[in-house]
Amino acid sequence: MGSLSSQEQAAVERAMAAQDTMFERTREWAAINSGSRNLEGLAKVGEKLMEAVSSLPGDASYRDPARVEAVDAAGKTFDIEHGRHIHVQVRPDAPLRLLFTGHMDTVFGVDHPFQEMKWLDEGKVLNGPGITDMKGGIAVMLAALDAVEASDDAANFGYDIVFNADEEVGSLSSSPLLTQAAAGKRAALTYEPSALPDGTLAGARSGSGNFSFIISGKSAHAGRNPQEGRNALVAAADLALRLKAGMDDNLSVNPAKIDGGGPNNVVPDHAVLRVNFRPKLPADQDRAETLIADAQHAVAREHDVDIHRHGAFARPPKPLEGDTRKLFELVQRAGADLGQDIGWKHTGGVCDGNNIAATGVPVVDTMGVRGGAIHSSDEFLIVDSLGERAALSALTILRIINS
Repeated sequence: MGSLSSQEQAAVERAMAAQDTMFERTREWAAINSGSRNLEGLAKVGEKLMEAVSSLPGDASYRDPARVEAVDAAGKTFDIEHGRHIHVQVRPDAPLRLLFTGHMDTVFGVDHPFQEMKWLDEGKVLNGPGITDMKGGIAVMLAALDAVEASDDAANFGYDIVFNADEEVGSLSSSPLLTQAAAGKRAALTYEPSALPDGTLAGARSGSGNFSFIISGKSAHAGRNPQEGRNALVAAADLALRLKAGMDDNLSVNPAKIDGGGPNNVVPDHAVLRVNFRPKLPADQDRAETLIADAQHAVAREHDVDIHRHGAFARPPKPLEGDTRKLFELVQRAGADLGQDIGWKHTGGVCDGNNIAATGVPVVDTMGVRGGAIHSSDEFLIVDSLGERAALSALTILRIINS
């Protein structure tokens, strides 16, 4: 280990001593299915988290989800139900405040076959749904905060915690809460798992925008008067091709689905095109907006159809620069003093770190456990990384407080 103050050493030791507690919490929470649409399971995990944060000297409350609309195959909008979020505030009047975030939802729905945990390597590597992404990460966060709360420096900072119930489906219902909680914060830590099993962090992140284009044409008989029809399906295909043509190394464009069409003898008058965009930088998002507007206008004009756009860039790009880079370097130095080799890499994946960075708050968003194969039935947790990453977080928090 490198040079640690006596206070830092004590906090690190407390964090690592919580290994068994973190492991038991992780297993208990992972045993509850909390897929993003399983509101009952999310409520159960929420109850467990409210119990877990009761040791912190703050106020915890449930927050209702913001309204979220989606578009069905018929092009009609409808509301999507979401679970409630949790907001914790500790010493909100402190001059230096931080933000910690984690999500209680997983990608594994209530009917998904992946529901059980099993050892891949007895005592070392555990396979289970959401065990790494991110119930293990939440356990790490709380152990680190408990360790810091026992230090003399705890009185010198305040913080908010947000546990949201919809991260895996875009955080649309929790985005206003994340923005509110980020206001006035010096820095933020989010507990997604490491980008690689060796502990590498996700550095810069691409943004993400999901769009539905609702195309309204005119039906006609395919044999008698097809020229009087306006084929919405063809217009949707043309729009998909034009958008895809704008893809380059800094902007991923993925036309994913077209809903619409009908009998072969009818010119289809309705279609819905679904497209995902992933811009690397804010300038690439601006280019994507121009691409969308130009393609939408051209297709509407040339096919004589109406096109309604639904959606937005809910996850802006997160470049690694300025204060964010400085925060990464602080984490890297803390890791080095703990004997942990911390690096980072760009990733096309997105998370709540994108939303937080968009508020101007520097954030490191992969402070959670080491593991891998997330979003699959092979998801695994490296058990010893619980104590390891809790120590890293505790030391990082103390150094942000004292920087």
